[in-house]
Amino acid sequence: TVYTVSDKASDPEAQALADRENLSDQFAGMVIKDDNKEVTDILIDLIRRETHTFSMSFAHTLVGQLSTSVGLINNPQRSAGFKVLKAPDVPSVLVELGYLSNAKDEAQLLNAEWRGKAAQSITNAVALFASARAGAGTGG
Repeated sequence: TVYTVSDKASDPEAQALADRENLSDQFAGMVIKDDNKEVTDILIDLIRRETHTFSMSFAHTLVGQLSTSVGLINNPQRSAGFKVLKAPDVPSVLVELGYLSNAKDEAQLLNAEWRGKAAQSITNAVALFASARAGAGTGG
């Protein structure tokens, strides 16, 4: 599954996962405070919008690359309010390769060939995304 940030989760499962992960971030002392200055908020909002567009584009590329090498779930591109994805200026996704509580997923994660395919797909997606950004004149 490839997650991008969203104020509204794509489904209840994504929301539940984000809630659990965000709660663990709070316990680790990682509390994100928003700046209340109006102009700063507007500028940050504009940056977030552009960053969100980049994140969605990369997520689409990543799902495409992973789909050619490893099995994906139905609806593999999801979104939720993960705090780890909320940097306003860094396109980001959260990749979930499997669950250790699932025997099939665990076997795949322990398989070096499968991990290599997954890693290569992620590498390919990053290269394609960076190349597209450089080609668009954004400097990567």
